[in-house]
Amino acid sequence: MHDLTGFQRDLLYVVAGGDRPHGLAIKEELEEYYAGEIHHGRLYPNLDQLVDKGLLEKGEHDQRTNYYELTNRGTRELEDRREWEDEYLDANTRVEVRAD
Repeated sequence: MHDLTGFQRDLLYVVAGGDRPHGLAIKEELEEYYAGEIHHGRLYPNLDQLVDKGLLEKGEHDQRTNYYELTNRGTRELEDRREWEDEYLDANTRVEVRAD
């Protein structure tokens, strides 16, 4: 997980939250989160890298549409990331945003 970009981590979270989402569904979810367009030239190479790293599996819904799902390793990596985050933020921690 340490060698992933923030965008790649976000891709893992979106895939984890879906039921074998296809690329367009992932793209739409990220566009909503980032409040901007995600280009295919950014999305699919990053998804392919996550497949190559063994964190995602890519399958076919049909001849034109691929789906993505977490591998066991991808699930473990997300769980480890969550544990690491929890070391710094617990249920009683509030992050305050200051307007300067």
